[in-house]
Amino acid sequence: MLLYIHIPFCDSKCSYCAFNSYVDKFHLKEQYMLSLEKQLIFELDRFKAQKNFIETIFIGGGTPSTVSPELYKPIFKLLQPYLKDEIEITSEANPNSATIEWLKGMKELGVNRISFGVQSFDEKKLKLLNRAHNPAQAKEAILNAQSVGFKNLSLDLIYATLGDTKELLQNDIDIAFSLPINHISAYALTIEEGTAFENKPQMSSEQLSLTSWIFETIASHGFTQYEISNFGTYRSSHNLGYWLYKDYMGVGAGAVGKLDLQRFYPNPDIEEYIQNPLDIKIETLELEDKKIEQYFLGLRSCIGIDKKLFTSEELKRAEMLHEEKKLTLKDGVYYNPDYLLADEIALFLTS
Repeated sequence: MLLYIHIPFCDSKCSYCAFNSYVDKFHLKEQYMLSLEKQLIFELDRFKAQKNFIETIFIGGGTPSTVSPELYKPIFKLLQPYLKDEIEITSEANPNSATIEWLKGMKELGVNRISFGVQSFDEKKLKLLNRAHNPAQAKEAILNAQSVGFKNLSLDLIYATLGDTKELLQNDIDIAFSLPINHISAYALTIEEGTAFENKPQMSSEQLSLTSWIFETIASHGFTQYEISNFGTYRSSHNLGYWLYKDYMGVGAGAVGKLDLQRFYPNPDIEEYIQNPLDIKIETLELEDKKIEQYFLGLRSCIGIDKKLFTSEELKRAEMLHEEKKLTLKDGVYYNPDYLLADEIALFLTS
């Protein structure tokens, strides 16, 4: 199974961000990490964790690099008996707070992969998105991570924002590939409810042709696309675990966990979470919900859909798409060769 740890603290609230994150709660860091440890103890028992039970860890946010390695130590000490030998441990980081000291401290704890929230190497675009770093800091942080000894490095890019041109995006991609990374996540800007951009739909300028061009340009550098937004010569085991529909513990305010047909939602409010980290809402999924989720996840990634999951009617539709070369079939698994059609294919199969 997988483990996700949510850190809700941020230096600044990005204009597009709908994640559970706060810029004015830094004074609660120590208390928050203690409560997170309490919830983790509870989840390890709920999931009946044993030796070699946890195969990947992802520390996300918010901004995990705003919390010192010292505050993570009790968490890693608690987890040590349950970790697989060849575990992937990823932490997200922002360039302005991922100092070389922070990177060294996280590496000593066992983190072996860093995912940098770069978004762009263009100064004006970073200001538009209300990012707290500049292009020079982004490059320096990634080079520092390499110098500390991290071999698996990823960065995020955002495209389809107001003012984006192919020239700007080409420059972002060229700079990204001049750095020692083996993974890129490329996300089209979406306007989410509750964000600074909510009442500014003009900030997003997504065009299907631009998305296709971004995908082709990244792939031309030798990075394989293994999910609609993810590319690399290295594939994140944690990402793959989600798409394979594995169970995962979710600890922290605003995290989500899944065990069999149940989902768990810890309280997203930091103060309330600190007071009672075991106030967790439970959602029970129907078998049909699970199946549809598997379809959507499989079609937008390299996982595909095992034909055994299909009803006889769905199988007829899948075979029709196979004949039209919209799906490929290998060893009893249907794969989608064009991730941009994932939603449409899933709806067609299940309608």
